[in-house]
Amino acid sequence: MNNINDNKLIPASTVLIIRNCTSGIEVFMVVRHHQIDFASGALVFPGGKVDDSDYDEKLVNYVSKNNDDKKILPFKIAAIRESFEEANVLFANDKKEKKNINSKRLLEFNIWREKFNNKNASMFKFAKDENITFSTDDLIPFAHWVTPEMMPKRFDTRFYIAKAPDGHEGLHDGTESVDSIWINPKDALDDCYERKRNIIFPTRLNLEKLSKSQSVDEAINNAKKDNIITVTPTIEKDKSGSFLTIPKDAGYGEIKEPLNEITTPGASVLPSKKQNN
Repeated sequence: MNNINDNKLIPASTVLIIRNCTSGIEVFMVVRHHQIDFASGALVFPGGKVDDSDYDEKLVNYVSKNNDDKKILPFKIAAIRESFEEANVLFANDKKEKKNINSKRLLEFNIWREKFNNKNASMFKFAKDENITFSTDDLIPFAHWVTPEMMPKRFDTRFYIAKAPDGHEGLHDGTESVDSIWINPKDALDDCYERKRNIIFPTRLNLEKLSKSQSVDEAINNAKKDNIITVTPTIEKDKSGSFLTIPKDAGYGEIKEPLNEITTPGASVLPSKKQNN
């Protein structure tokens, strides 16, 4: 049996899809299916693993920005694919007309969404057959989290933030995600603190980070100016017990999460009260 420390990191991408609303800003979130092995039943941002086909080098000819680092491009491709699969939001342009994919064309792509959910499609074939380019420049780096070594399943997850394209209202897929909602970050956090929603540790902290912005433009500009620090939570101890902590310079404030608040190893971490960051 392999030591859990030998587990390889699984590349993954997550997207904070945002839009303006009367309360300032809201983000699209989905509820994970209860039978999913990671974060089951939790309210999360759309996202998932980077597929082998996301590394296809030919995709460089089907992106709006071709100067992305080759190591980073598959993460962005995965982020766009997962947003389409899980949220029915597609960051793409018509390659000929150089226009965003509108709601009518998005509806015509339902067959592709079904193919992706059934693992019967690739982003390269999607782009080539439909003559579209993926708007990788719309995805702004927001955070980078790596699962601690002591966890049985480890992810190398890149979080991106992006404005929802006009006319893309969002819709959960009904398989991996069973519900969805546009929600103000502060409202989502309140629901978490009051135990109305299950929100995992990285999601909660990134909601807190997003809640500092009052509009889409402010959130995007803050992300562009941010110096992304890789976050790998570690366990520390003091007289009060064991707790989870992250680098202080990562932009989340001083975090000391009691380990006894962890309800599902590697998945759910619910706070006993709101942290003062």
